[in-house]
Amino acid sequence: MKKSILFLMAICILFGNPVNAQVSRVLNKVTNPVTNDVTGKPESVTKTTNQEPEPKCACEQPELILDLGGKLKLMYSEITLSLKDDGSLLVKDIISNNFYIVKDGKTDGPIMAGDPRLAGFENANNGDVTKETNPWANNEYISNSGGKYTIKFNGKSYGPFSQINQFKVTKSKDKFAAIVVENIPVSEADGKKMEEAIKNAKTDQEKMDLSMKYAQEMQQKVTQGGGPTSIMPKLVTNIVGVTYDPLKSVGGNLTSNIKYDDILFSTYDKVIDLSNKVLLTLKSDASGAKDLFVNTGNTKYAFYNYGTLTFSDGTVMSELFNPHLVKVNGQVYIAYMYYSPKKNAIMQCKIPF
Repeated sequence: MKKSILFLMAICILFGNPVNAQVSRVLNKVTNPVTNDVTGKPESVTKTTNQEPEPKCACEQPELILDLGGKLKLMYSEITLSLKDDGSLLVKDIISNNFYIVKDGKTDGPIMAGDPRLAGFENANNGDVTKETNPWANNEYISNSGGKYTIKFNGKSYGPFSQINQFKVTKSKDKFAAIVVENIPVSEADGKKMEEAIKNAKTDQEKMDLSMKYAQEMQQKVTQGGGPTSIMPKLVTNIVGVTYDPLKSVGGNLTSNIKYDDILFSTYDKVIDLSNKVLLTLKSDASGAKDLFVNTGNTKYAFYNYGTLTFSDGTVMSELFNPHLVKVNGQVYIAYMYYSPKKNAIMQCKIPF
């Protein structure tokens, strides 16, 4: 934000209304051609052979996820992996650039880049650029009309909102939570016009007059849009009993991946529910972990970093990837995958959690 806009907002505050700065969207996507963070593989990977021992994380009765031999004939060292929220696994053959989607024991492919079936996978590189201008373009629950967003969930509408910063849905698709802003008095385009006008002003008095004019316009938009509270972030959800206030928080993010079929708020060292109750305080080694998981009873957690899954009770498991929560016959498990050199296959293990 340039000094001229900051100056305008300072003037607007003097008029009696706080003005929120333009909130820029940050898409924190990290992609890596060899998916080191996902698979735990080092940057320089040598081809595996059947003589290599099974990894330490291997379990007695693993589930077969993908046989790399047979018809596929893929080398583990020549593929990248990416997981979708619905549990689908995307496999990319680096040599041929073909993709394969694995879900519920079935493998679909080969699939070429650009295929609609690749939507939602971070490492698909399928040429979808719509998120650059509208981060919610492919979201089935969010529509955009006239620069305003509306959330439609289970037959009910929420909004319109000028901005949706975060949006999460539970695995059962019956609950959602979002951090939104109802009114933004200065759009990015408007801000650029104001800056350009002030920059081209010939005298200091002309700059001051323009600043006062724009400050009054912003104040009017704030008033018309619902007052000062309309420009502040707030939590919108269909979950009953929610009291969490983003303005009183210490930072963090909404997440639907930490606890099975629940939406929580995760900070650097705490896990908080939407009634503002601290469920768990994390130890220093878990702070800022790549992936975090909380058990059903809120008594135990696990965190994942670079191929290693560490539990709060001190248990450590290595040489694995893609840890995630699943529910089978009413029991919640923390599942993970690993590569089996003996079977030349990707296997999965589940631990009650």
